[in-house]
Amino acid sequence: MKFAPKIFNSHPKADGDFFLGIKNILGFKPKDLEIYKKAFLHRSMNKRDDGGNPMNYERLEFLGDAMLGTIISKHLYNKVPEGDEGYLTKMRSKIVSRKHLNELGKDLNLLEFVESRIPKSHFGDNIHGNVFEALVGAIYLDKGYTACEKFINNRVIEPYVDIEQLEGKVISYKSLVIEWCQKQKKDFQYEVYEDTGNDELRHFAVKLYIDGKILAKARATSKKKAEEKASKRAYYALQNKIKEL
Repeated sequence: MKFAPKIFNSHPKADGDFFLGIKNILGFKPKDLEIYKKAFLHRSMNKRDDGGNPMNYERLEFLGDAMLGTIISKHLYNKVPEGDEGYLTKMRSKIVSRKHLNELGKDLNLLEFVESRIPKSHFGDNIHGNVFEALVGAIYLDKGYTACEKFINNRVIEPYVDIEQLEGKVISYKSLVIEWCQKQKKDFQYEVYEDTGNDELRHFAVKLYIDGKILAKARATSKKKAEEKASKRAYYALQNKIKEL
């Protein structure tokens, strides 16, 4: 008796390309491809499931964020037995910082798979990290905790997590400068205003005052970036004094 050929792994062309692309990123075969499709579905597509609920990557992003935090926390707990709660929390924040997650998403070229009505050139950097977290959430739903942990170990921990290097990595220069000012009982103020330059993109300028004197200036495409840029310049101007604390 002849058996029919196996067709379980067959996909239409579009699905087949997506399947192979995701398989290469994951390092294993996805079981439920639909979960992974949702991880790359932008809200601009306005898709809904059979129950009328919105379908996009944001719920998977929420789940992936939790899984990433849990697995990184477990790694740090085992890797640094002498680290107290404050140290472990700080190190985890460095590993799962938005900037780091954006870099991971870019390295894996995840934007290639995003389905959106918005041109990809219009997205900000955070789309890369958001989709990376959604992918982690999809892995957890599709394959469970062990597969999720293995993926994070292979794609995040082994290639990127160097404890000694991370110990010297600054997450926020602004927080360091503010902390120093508060400890030294110094007045500080960030004066932010829209910069009416000739740039095509809207820019903001900031002046950082400490005890009434301008210590640093900067400009950037957002208020937050301008403040951080000015804080970095102030940090290096005050570096020796700050390091003494």
